[in-house]
Amino acid sequence: MKKILSYIYPVTKKIHSQISGDLEITWYNGKKHLDSKNANYSYGSLQRILKIGLEKIELTRVKKILILGMGGGSVIKTLRDNFNYQNHITAVDIDPVIIKIAKEEFDIIEGKNLKIICEDAQLFMQLNSQKFDVIIIDLYIDTKVPSPFLELPFWQNICNSSSTILCNASLEEQDKKLEAIISFLKRNQYKTEKYEKVNYTNTLIIAKRNS
Repeated sequence: MKKILSYIYPVTKKIHSQISGDLEITWYNGKKHLDSKNANYSYGSLQRILKIGLEKIELTRVKKILILGMGGGSVIKTLRDNFNYQNHITAVDIDPVIIKIAKEEFDIIEGKNLKIICEDAQLFMQLNSQKFDVIIIDLYIDTKVPSPFLELPFWQNICNSSSTILCNASLEEQDKKLEAIISFLKRNQYKTEKYEKVNYTNTLIIAKRNS
């Protein structure tokens, strides 16, 4: 019924999270998406932005992907549905409310090829010893990237764990830190490309280690 009504007017349910603040699950024109107070978290513009980034990565040989900032799981849906990626995904999110929403509202359920971890991405990377073919970074609280994820120790841990990185980096007010990250990646032998105003909004960083 909500899906049908959404073609007439948006149908919204509000949920509060102590970590992410006020969240909205909205049916609109037959599609459901998750928003924070000021940003799309999953399914909507964010999904389109990350899909554009994924199109620039050769996924056919990828066996293990790490997602830092799972949100409602739209990038998982994109990988499965649009790229037919059926190999293993590890998804990390700090917010148990978000993880519950992903499961109950968007059918993102842990299984054989999907492991979901409720943990701070910074701590996860500090303790991580696994190697991933691709790491997708999409770490926001509302519209802000928490400051630890803009610092080089975090990016050193990323470099230690993967040869290919896709980062959603809407950091207009923090251009100096973004440029420092790009310079750091280049010093670590990554061919790094910056795509601005993707889908008219965000910046994407794609880094691939030179072979």
